[in-house]
Amino acid sequence: MDRKLRNTLLLLVILLLIVIGGGIYAFWIQKDKITELDKKLEDIRVKAVNSDDLKLQLESVKKKAAEFDSVLALRKFNIPMNLSQIDFYNFINRVTRNFSPLSKLNVEYVKKEKAKEFFVYIYKLNGVAEFNDIYRLIYAIEESKQLKKIKKVKMTNFVEVDDEDIPHYLVSYNMFVYVYFADNDRFATSKMKENRLRPNPVYNVFYPLIRNEIPPNTEHLLDVQSARLLALVPDGAFLADADGNTYLLWEGDEVYLGYLTKIDFDKNEVHFILNKGGIIEKVTLTLENEQKPKSKK
Repeated sequence: MDRKLRNTLLLLVILLLIVIGGGIYAFWIQKDKITELDKKLEDIRVKAVNSDDLKLQLESVKKKAAEFDSVLALRKFNIPMNLSQIDFYNFINRVTRNFSPLSKLNVEYVKKEKAKEFFVYIYKLNGVAEFNDIYRLIYAIEESKQLKKIKKVKMTNFVEVDDEDIPHYLVSYNMFVYVYFADNDRFATSKMKENRLRPNPVYNVFYPLIRNEIPPNTEHLLDVQSARLLALVPDGAFLADADGNTYLLWEGDEVYLGYLTKIDFDKNEVHFILNKGGIIEKVTLTLENEQKPKSKK
């Protein structure tokens, strides 16, 4: 057998082996995968033919998603997904924007923790503030739509006197705030609307009932303790203080530490009520120069 014929037969044998091996791999080894792919292809063809059904299914899914989202939106609190650490700082800046200049706040990020199926950022807040400001801060944190909770808080009151000798009753505070978030959107709404974060005014529980600090008379009001009643005019009273300054007052007008409550034209008297550091005092002045002012606590 010559060399040319022998090479031709060898090539035919190699080609035959390749065909046989490819057939075995395609129809034996890959048979299950081919069957599965053929089934998926047939499903795609069926769905492509029934495109109207797919559109109806899509609309139904969108409707259900909107219903679930509205339920989440109606809940008082939501747990956001993948919350940034900076989000809480922005929240605090919005809440404290209109606080008094006397109120000071420091926010410190502590750490991140795992809380069952949620995560939590822990922040430390400390500073001083007027009572209404600290109350607004606590209310905003507890009532925020994105779940936040105050875990530990400590508050003490103290008095700060400014350059004009006016006392300010402040609150020193220290608290830890837990901010919750999740790694999925199961507890978050797509359109978050913040809750109402401004509370109604409340009584300052840290304000002392009896105070040693009496605010100075910066508005130069009538000091009743050293005043004299000079005359009564229709619907008013003419008075003078120890420095000779004169005042024309009507019922309800403000005086130093109090108000003029009544003008008695029959008895030629005027009546005041004063608040001296929590001690309420009633003072009466008459037109009789020789009679001293009468006071009643």
